[in-house]
Order: sequence, then structure tokens, then C-alpha cells
Amino acid sequence: MKKLFADNIVTAIDVGTTKICVLIGQQLSEGSVEILGIGKVPSEGLRKGVVVDMAKTIRSIKDAVEEAQLMANVRIESAVVGVSGSHIQSRNVYGAVPIGKKGVTQEDIANVIANAKAVPLQEGQQVLHVLPRYFSIDGQERVQDPLGMFGVRLEAQIHMITGSVTSVHNLVSCCEQAGILVQDVILEQLASAKAVLNDDERDLGVGMIDIGGGTTDLAIYQRGTICHTKVIPVAGNHFTNDLAIGLRITTKDAERIKRDYGLANSRLLENDSIIEGELIQGEIMRTIHMKDITEILEARSQELLSLVHEEILTHHLSHVLVSGLVITGGGSMLEGLKEVAEDICGVPVRIGRPRILHNDPEILSNPIYATGYGLLLLAGDKGRSSGLFNDDQKGVTRLLMRMKSWVSDFF
Repeated sequence: MKKLFADNIVTAIDVGTTKICVLIGQQLSEGSVEILGIGKVPSEGLRKGVVVDMAKTIRSIKDAVEEAQLMANVRIESAVVGVSGSHIQSRNVYGAVPIGKKGVTQEDIANVIANAKAVPLQEGQQVLHVLPRYFSIDGQERVQDPLGMFGVRLEAQIHMITGSVTSVHNLVSCCEQAGILVQDVILEQLASAKAVLNDDERDLGVGMIDIGGGTTDLAIYQRGTICHTKVIPVAGNHFTNDLAIGLRITTKDAERIKRDYGLANSRLLENDSIIEGELIQGEIMRTIHMKDITEILEARSQELLSLVHEEILTHHLSHVLVSGLVITGGGSMLEGLKEVAEDICGVPVRIGRPRILHNDPEILSNPIYATGYGLLLLAGDKGRSSGLFNDDQKGVTRLLMRMKSWVSDFF
């Protein structure tokens, strides 16, 4: 296995509650990324996106990295890592600063962002991302880039995302103890959106729902920028647990049944066929009706999507969803979930699959790889379209202040 140090090799690690996915890619000249290696192993040691057992998490990360390295035939030493979990919080905040006689400068823009994010935080929380939504001069029309404009007062509204210092510290520590230097830490909603949303959807207004194993991530975009994020602590594992409890079968068999026979909408049930499942006691099989499976999964689907809808209504964002909703992540593969979402939210819904270019593996079109592929794209962008690596000369409205800066200071 060879070791590559080329600038065009990028690596992403999606550390989820049910799986750890490592993607190794090569950045191409047009800004896209070609996949070289994929590693996916079951995740152990996390609950609802948060590390609860460091030894198990480190071992899982090592296994996924080794699998990706074998496929790519390279050895990697660093990566960008996705972060999520119930500790993530967000809000929109406002800031204003005076403008000098020479017009708006880069310093003014930095100052108004600093002014906006200078708000009290809950104990143990730290700013992860700062994403400007818009700027304005003296309360006039919103502008994307105020550099060089004249006026008295520069105003800005930013979307500020915070998270637990301890949770991110533990995640970074697990990666580094697994032998991987963490280049940057990126909110997983941003990565998934990068992989599955198109420019028109982000401009017109769209909501993205990423249903993982431990949490469901919601991100809403309008006018090309993010305007709302939320982490909901209900996700794929809850569907599995409901089946295990409701049918009195093993968790392993409940996961198999969900994956192979799961249906979330009773209207789509064509016949009440019978399958077999292993009782909790073990080695004893019982017959299970598809009707019973569907009832359990439909109830949990309705609960989850009602929580999403309630979040949208509470923050008065229904009018933003011009392009509807995009559901991605492993949970989006549950048949009938799309129809339940349309019924509850009252907007068009599609399943979001990574927009893979070139001759990448067909398996990557699976929604479970949306976050990992999005992380890879953001790692390869180097600020051209995402602003992840702070380009002070342009794209001010897409600025993302790097989390790694404060994570490093924390160490």
C-alpha cells in the first residue's frame, strides 16, 4: 500500500450511530471528486450521534479506514469528520456596526459577524459554524456581498450553529487515536445538503431531512443560504426498537425485517403476507403478519415527520419550502416514507441520492452515503463554492467559520 501526500487526495469520515463510513477521493480539476476507496463498518460506541464508548468507537474507525485504504491502495493520514447529535443547537442572530467613509471593508464584514455572534451561550456550548444569511446597508434591501458599498450602518443576520465542546472533543480524540489527523469538523446537515440538493432548490427554498440511525437532521435553505437547522432525536434505531418490542423479536431480526420488508404506509400494502422472526428468547421462530410490521413502522414514521412539520410551523417556515422536501440518509430507504411525508407536510417530497459524477461505484447512489460524499465534496472544494476554508476575497455570504480553529484551541 502506498502513501499519498498529493494535495488532490481528500478523505471524509462519517461517524454515525449505526455505521462509520470512510471515503477516499481524488479532487478533479472541475471541482468534483472521484471516489478511490470506500470503507463501511457497523458503528459501536455511539448513541444519538454522541460518543459513549471511546474504545469501541476507535476500533470501528480503524476498521473503516483500513477497508477504504485497501480499496484505494493508499494510506491516508488525515480527514475531515462530520459531526451531529442531540447536542447541536442553532439560531438566527443579528449584528450591526458603523461604516467608515471609505465604504464597507473586509474588516467591517468581519466585525459585523463578530458582533452578531457575541451572544450568551449555554454552558459547555461553543460556536461551530457561522453562516451569514444576508447583509443590508442602513436597513435597505438585502445584499449578498456588501464589500465596497457606502452607508452609515452595516447590518447582518447570521445562522449560528453551536455544539457541545466535550462531544466534539471526544469525537476528534477518537479519530486521532485511530491514527487519523482531523483537518476539519463539519456539521453533517451541511455535508448532506451539499451532496443531494441542487442550486435551484437552495435558491427557491427547500428542506432537507437526513434520517440517520440515532438522529434526524433538518436543514432549510432559501436564497442560496441556510436559514434553519435542527437535530431531532428520533431516527432509524427507533424504528428497529419498535419492531423488536412490538413483535417480541430480537433486535438483529428486527433490523433485518425493517430492511427487507419494511413498509411505512399501509395504503401501499398489497397483501398481508407472513414472514418469520426470531423471538427474544432466541432460536424460537414465530410468524409475523406484514400488516403488523406496517402498523408499527407507520406509527413511528408519522411521529417523526410530525416532529419535522411542527418544527417548520413553529418557526413559520412553511412558505420557504417552494421546492418541497428532500429526504436522505439510511432512513429514507424505508418504502412508503416519502408518501407519509407528503401527507403530513403537504409539500412535494423526493428521495435525495448523492449526485455522483464520473465512474464512481454504483453503490454510492445509495442515500446512506449522502453525508460521507458531501463531506468529501466540501473537503475538496477548498472554498470555491462552499466557503469552508474561508476565502476572504469573495463569497462572503457563504462564509463558514472553521470549527477546527476552536477545537485545536480546546486541546
